[in-house]
Amino acid sequence: MSLTTPWSRATGLQVPVVNAPMGGAAGGALAAAVSRAGGLGMIGMGSSATPEELSAELRTMGDLGLPFGIGLVHWVMAAQPGLFEVALAARPDVLSVSFGDDWAWVSSAHAADVRVATQVGTVDAALRAVDAGVDVLVARGAEGGGHGEPRMGTLPLLTEVLDRVDVPVLAAGGIASARGLAAVLAAGASGAWLGTVFSTCAEALTPPQARAALLAAGGDATMITDEFDRAHGYSWPSEVPERVLRGADGRPVPVNAGQGVGMVTAAPGAATLIEQLCSGAEALLRTWVG
Repeated sequence: MSLTTPWSRATGLQVPVVNAPMGGAAGGALAAAVSRAGGLGMIGMGSSATPEELSAELRTMGDLGLPFGIGLVHWVMAAQPGLFEVALAARPDVLSVSFGDDWAWVSSAHAADVRVATQVGTVDAALRAVDAGVDVLVARGAEGGGHGEPRMGTLPLLTEVLDRVDVPVLAAGGIASARGLAAVLAAGASGAWLGTVFSTCAEALTPPQARAALLAAGGDATMITDEFDRAHGYSWPSEVPERVLRGADGRPVPVNAGQGVGMVTAAPGAATLIEQLCSGAEALLRTWVG
């Protein structure tokens, strides 16, 4: 495949695909598989993360010798400073820290020669992140699964952010097919940050019951809620709820899923998924320009 962008080439990737650092799904095995397939494999630490858990997933990834990343939640990192220390010690190619407004961590990461990313849900948030020195933005639209600010759709957010900043911008939210990947690359994204479609991969940590629910769900079977965060006492900001599956009774189900879930109908290995997404997107892009 020859599907690349300046950012993916500069990062040492073969394809401009990143698995979102989903807590509870994106462990060391998935990250390693994505990186071996030419993308950027990310280990994700979620609401209940600990330094010991991150260390264990890094060991699972093994001596990879390829670009990889780590994703942390800002308020969890603040409560567990060891998470940031373990992450920096691992020397990831990209460290993503999201959902906070304290940027002191950026200079510490840069001092360790680690590039940093953060998810943004508005143009103003993107501008603040760039002012703070963030190297890569993730424009995460309201369609995305899991936690995020449901303020703007993926394409409106992506295109406006691209017009306002000079750093690489990855697109996230509802992208679960070759057509979706082609669309955001055609718009100018430096890569795609994909969550739900990777959560059913063979290497993901997703429990079997949740995996089955994802595979059976339609694209309209999601909803936004903070019910589960409140039940567990997690300190998510009120403006950052999570998108989950909606049950037949209309009630939220504790399975994170984006609006692209209706396109997730199989549970392949990560390498197979990446090949399908990228070869399909490349063929579409060639057709469009031809």
